[in-house]
Amino acid sequence: MADVLALDIKGLKKTYPNGFEALKGIDLSVGEGEFFALLGPNGAGKSTLINILAGLVSKSAGSVKIFGADLDRERERCAMQLGIVPQEVVCDPFITVRETLLFQSGYYGIRHNEAWIDTMLEALGLEEKALTPARLLSGGMKRRLLITQALVHRPPVIVLDEPTAGVDVELRRRLWDFVGELHRKGHTVILTTHYLQEAQNLCSRVAIVNHGRVVTMGQTQSLLSAYRQNTVRFRLDQGTLPASLLPKLLKDEGTSFTLTYTDSADLIEIFAAIKANGLTVQGIVTGQADLEDVFVDILKNS
Repeated sequence: MADVLALDIKGLKKTYPNGFEALKGIDLSVGEGEFFALLGPNGAGKSTLINILAGLVSKSAGSVKIFGADLDRERERCAMQLGIVPQEVVCDPFITVRETLLFQSGYYGIRHNEAWIDTMLEALGLEEKALTPARLLSGGMKRRLLITQALVHRPPVIVLDEPTAGVDVELRRRLWDFVGELHRKGHTVILTTHYLQEAQNLCSRVAIVNHGRVVTMGQTQSLLSAYRQNTVRFRLDQGTLPASLLPKLLKDEGTSFTLTYTDSADLIEIFAAIKANGLTVQGIVTGQADLEDVFVDILKNS
């Protein structure tokens, strides 16, 4: 990890008035220039953490620093350092795409930002929609506009909160090409996603959050190596997995199951148990655990 910390969170807590503890003492550091994944199931506390960064939720305890600037005491400086692409699309429906970005530039005190706006519009395929009111954009185009709004001030830290949820393949490709180029130029990128293959391919480090706590954090490849397991995936035409095999179960997808196994003898025993229960196996695929398998296994034991 880089010596300079882009994001430094210590003891971060959030307790709502009803007594619910969304965050229970988060410690998290992201180095300058990292591509970092913040993962967790729904309700784990990721959105609360991001909303605290965005200034939408007040923390109950702890500290947050962005490049050394304290979020409580230097909010304006932190806002200039940070660009957050939220899950929900929020924009003025009556002004055009270009006007939206010019106004957004003004919020940050930036004038003559047209060249950067043009660069973003082209990179994300919005150039032909520049004079279109936001209300007339498709859902995918609104998502693109949301990304450009967050990046209009060229923030050194970019937070992407489920940026590819429900988007088409073209936008996904354009987004990762654009963000990848920004990352190569030194920007720090923090990603939350349910597409764990994206996190595995893009992020050098991963933190997994569950029940308001960081349950594991480390280099992506180190996590994969530590949890490296042989896996077998197959379908059952009918029936369910024998109870004796449940300790080996990684994923249950209805009629499709992923199990861990140690060696060929263990694999033979798995299929013998299935056959003994009168079940038929199809579509057998063996491999090794990926980040999704690691994620499921960690949550199961946290």
